[in-house]
Amino acid sequence: MAPPVRVRRARHHGGVAPIAHLDVDAFYASVELGRRPELRGKPVIVSGSGPRAVVTTASYEARRFGVGSAMPTSRARRLCPDAILIPPDFAAYREVSAVVMGLVRDAAEQVEVLGLDEAYLDLDGLVAPRAAMRRLVTDIREATGLDASVGIGPNRLVAKVASDAEKPRGFVVLSREEACERFAGSPPGLIPGIGPKTVARLQAAGITTLGQLATTPEETLAAAFGANHGRDLRRRAQFHGSDAVVPVREAVSESRETTFDVDLRDPAEMDVRLRELAAQLCARLAEGEVRGRTIAIKVRLDDFTTVTRARTLPTATNDVAVVQEVATLLLRGYGPPRPVRLLGVRLASLERGEPEPAAPDPQLVLEL
Repeated sequence: MAPPVRVRRARHHGGVAPIAHLDVDAFYASVELGRRPELRGKPVIVSGSGPRAVVTTASYEARRFGVGSAMPTSRARRLCPDAILIPPDFAAYREVSAVVMGLVRDAAEQVEVLGLDEAYLDLDGLVAPRAAMRRLVTDIREATGLDASVGIGPNRLVAKVASDAEKPRGFVVLSREEACERFAGSPPGLIPGIGPKTVARLQAAGITTLGQLATTPEETLAAAFGANHGRDLRRRAQFHGSDAVVPVREAVSESRETTFDVDLRDPAEMDVRLRELAAQLCARLAEGEVRGRTIAIKVRLDDFTTVTRARTLPTATNDVAVVQEVATLLLRGYGPPRPVRLLGVRLASLERGEPEPAAPDPQLVLEL
C-alpha cells in the first residue's frame, strides 16, 4: 500500500484535527465465513456449545433475528433455530487481526488499537483524510476479504458513534453539531458509557432521548446523579469527548477465566481447573516476556456472588509453578461456601524484560 500523503499540522472540521474509528464488521463471524464461503448469506453464530456459553459474535443474517454479542447462546438458538453454530478460533482471529492492524498503522502515524477488530486513528496531517480512510478500507478488503465501517469526527465519541451508525460497510463523517442533530431522537444508551441502569434511571425521570438529555439543566442531572456524573451525562449527550489518540496502551493486568457448564462442588476439581488457567496465563505472558507481581483469583458462586483474593510478591514472575501455588493457596484460604460457577486467575503490576533476582516470601495483601 502506498504511504499516506502528509502535510505539517493540517486541520479539518472547523480547526479540529479529525479522528477516525475503524471497526471490522462482525469480525469473528466474517473470518469464519472467509474460511467457509459456503456459509455466506446464512445465519452464523460464533460461540461455544455448553449450556452457559455466550455469543462471541453473529453474522448480520443472525442479527436480524435479534441475536447479539454476549447473549446466552441458548437464547440465541431460540431466536434463530436455523443458525449455524461455529466454535471460536482465537488463534485464527489474532492472525487476521495482525494483518488488519498492520494496514491501519501504515495509514496514520498515531493509532490506538482496541482489541482485535477496532482502532482509533488520528488523521491530523493527512491532506485528504476521508480518501485515506477509504483507501484503508479497500486495502483491508483486498488483503483479508473483510469489510470495515468507519466513523470520522472531531473527537473519539463522535467517531465511535458514527462508525456504528450505518453498519455494515458504513462510512459516516460528522461534526459534533451534526451528531447532536442526527442522534437527537436516539435513546441515551446509544452513547458508550451510558449503561442500562443509567438509561432506566433517565427513563424514570422522563428523559428518553439524547436530545432531551442534552438540554436537561445540569443542576437537575446533578441532583439525580451527582455533580460529576450529571455533568458527564450532559456532555456526552452533547457529543463532547476526548480528541486524544493514545498510540500505546500498556496492559495493567492479564487474566484467564472460565465459566463452567456445571457448577463445581469438589475442592480438588477446583484446584485442577485453577491450575489449568494459571498454566494458560503463564504461557501467554512468557511469550511476551511479561511478568507480574500481584497474583489474584476470581471466584463466582452459583448465586453470582463474586469474590477476589490477591497476593503481591516482592518480585515479578510468570513461573507457572509459583502462580499455580499462590492461586491455589488463595482459593483454599477463601474456601468457597457454595458451588462455584466461574474461576479466574490474574497477574497484575506487569513488568517486561529480564526477571529480577529471587526475593523473600510473598506478603499477603487485601484487594478492594
